[in-house]
Parts: sequence; C-alpha cells; structure tokens
Amino acid sequence: MPLALLALAIGAFGIGTTEFVIMGLLPEVAGDYGVSIPTAGYLVTGYALGVMFGAPLMTVLGTKVSRKRMLMLLMGLFIAGNLLSALAPAFAVMLIGRIVASLAHGAFFGIGSVVAADLVAPDKKAGAIAMMFTGLTVANVVGVPLGTLVGQSVGWRVTFGIVAALGVVGLLGIARLVPDMPKPEGVRLRHELAAFKNVQVLLAMAMTVLGFGGVFAAITYIAPMMTHVAGFADGSVTWLLVLFGLGMVGGNLLGGKFADRALMPMLYVSLGALAVVLALFTLTAHDKLLSAVTIALIGALGFASVPPLQKRVLDQAHGAPTLASAVNIGAFNLGNALSAWLGGLVIAAGLGYTAPNWVGAALAAGALLLAVLSAALERRADAPSTVVTGSAPAEQRAAVHH
Repeated sequence: MPLALLALAIGAFGIGTTEFVIMGLLPEVAGDYGVSIPTAGYLVTGYALGVMFGAPLMTVLGTKVSRKRMLMLLMGLFIAGNLLSALAPAFAVMLIGRIVASLAHGAFFGIGSVVAADLVAPDKKAGAIAMMFTGLTVANVVGVPLGTLVGQSVGWRVTFGIVAALGVVGLLGIARLVPDMPKPEGVRLRHELAAFKNVQVLLAMAMTVLGFGGVFAAITYIAPMMTHVAGFADGSVTWLLVLFGLGMVGGNLLGGKFADRALMPMLYVSLGALAVVLALFTLTAHDKLLSAVTIALIGALGFASVPPLQKRVLDQAHGAPTLASAVNIGAFNLGNALSAWLGGLVIAAGLGYTAPNWVGAALAAGALLLAVLSAALERRADAPSTVVTGSAPAEQRAAVHH
C-alpha cells in the first residue's frame, strides 16, 4: 500500500476523534458554558447535520480544483473549526466551530475514498479504502479515550487544540505524500449528479443507512444498557467502547480484504451476521462477559460492511464517483441519526434498554434484503448481454456457411 494512504489515514484519525470525543466531554463543556446537558448535545447533533449537508456541498464546490488540493483545503477547514471550538468564548461560537469542522468530514472521506482507490490496482481498491478508514476506527480505540482523559484532566479546550494539531499533521502528510491527481477530463457536475439516477447507487446508499444504522441503534444506548441491564459500573463503559473500537478496526480491515475478492458475498455475510448478533444482544446484554464479546462483534461486523459499501458506490457511479462517494458518507451519519431516534422511541415506549437491539437487528436485516435485491437486479440487467454474446458465434457460423 502506498504511503499516501498513511496521510489519508492520519486525517481520518483526526476527524474520527473530533466527531466522537465530544460525547465524553459534554458535562465539562456544559459546565463551563452554563448550559444543560441536552443543550450541549446540540454539539453532537450539529456536527452530524453538518456532515450530511456538507458532504455534497463541499464536493460540488471542489469540482473546479484537483482532488489533492481539495483534500488540503478540507483539512484546513477542519483545523479552523477545531481551533474555533478550542478558543470559543461562548457556546454559540463553539457550535459554529463544530459545524465548520463537520463540513470537511463527508467530503474528505468521499474524495479520499476515490483517491485511495485510484492509488492502487483494481483488485486492491476496497483494501485501500479500508486502509484510509482505519484512521477513523483507530480513533475510537486511541483518540477518543485519550481525548476524553485529557479533556477531563486538563481541560476540554486542550483536547480540541490537540485535534487541530492532528489536522496540521494530516495536511502536511497530504501535501507531501499524496500525488497530484487532477479531476478526470470531461467530468462535469451534471455527470456527478447523473450517478443518482442509477438505481444501484441509490440501493447502495440505502444499504449504508440501514446497515450502519443497525450498529448505532445499539451503541447509542450502550451506557444505560450496560449499567442497568448487564450490571457494569459507570466507569466500565469506557473500556467497553474500546472493545467496540477494536472490533471496528479488525472488521474494517477484513471487510476491505474480502470485498476485493467477493464484494456482494462479503455484504451478505457481514449484514446477515450483524442482524443475528444484534438480535442476540437482547439476551447477551444480561451477562457481563457475553455482552462484552457481543459489543466487539457488533463493531467488527458493522465496519466489515463499510469498505464494500463504499466500493459498491464507487463501482456503480463509475466515471463520476466523487459526489456519490461523499453523499454515501453522509448516509452513514443519516443512519446514525435515524437509528438513535428509533432506539429512543422504543425506550420511551417502555420496552426497556435492550429494545434498541431489536431495532438494530431489523435495520440490518433490511440492509441485507436490499443487498439481495441489488444483486438480483444486476443479474437481470446483465442477462440480455449474455444472450447476445452467446448468439454471436452462431450468427457468425451462419454467415460463413452462406
């Protein structure tokens, strides 16, 4: 794998850290600004919305520049947003800083996926995408716990200052290691938009929403589930999330490796197994050891689907994949928001803290059904060409005979 992927992974590490570290620092931020915890929660919601809307917006704005330059500009935006968050004198200013940083998120992973795939041979594209996403998964194992510890010990502003410094390292790495890869000639915005007329692109994005939504239906409510149902102490939630992160790292790398060999079978296995494991979590959540193992499996199976889903979008939006790739990153965040909302509904309905696991299982099962449908439609679309190809020799023999 080329060293340029390391630069992309460092940028992904910084982005993953800033996205998730705020969840562990909400009490400190709320206390400093004198706002309630629910109000401080807008820092999470605002970031997610920024990713969803920023992914297509920033990608469209970047159609006039090379992909390398756009990646550098996005890292600059990320650095500015985190510095603004670190220095914000008021809560509203910090919220603006979070939104500014989030605007870089979707477009960075979207454009970065295209660049990573272009850096390697065709049979290694999913592996290259997985290598970049490794930065995001490792952030959940190392960056988020350390960032939370630093924020609680020294101050949350220091955490965001460190994240901004990570952005600088990522920016320098991209400038030095990523080759200058201009946009393909002849590709215009209308070509990028045309990808969304492709049913297969839309199905892949729907799989992303439902599949990753299944993961976050359970993980969003992991703290109350583990403390009230499994019987863990409050302080144990941190290392349980580290287990989830370790699962993400392993699943991401395996998903990239096997997606290059058999993409759709990899999706069948990861989404099907995810649905089963989430359903079983309603039972294993009552046992400490089994719940810990299940959490790691959810992380592994959930992220095993990320490289194949991202590559599926790139393959189906061939010729103009950049915008579709970025929008698919927004689809991950849409899945997070949708599943968190649905999980909250079933808890509020009095179905218990394990009820979101059933929601997650249903979402993952829905993604599996869409994968089967997508493959069936693809086979049907390929069938006529097979008939024509098969008939060609007979037609040629007839012409020779006459």
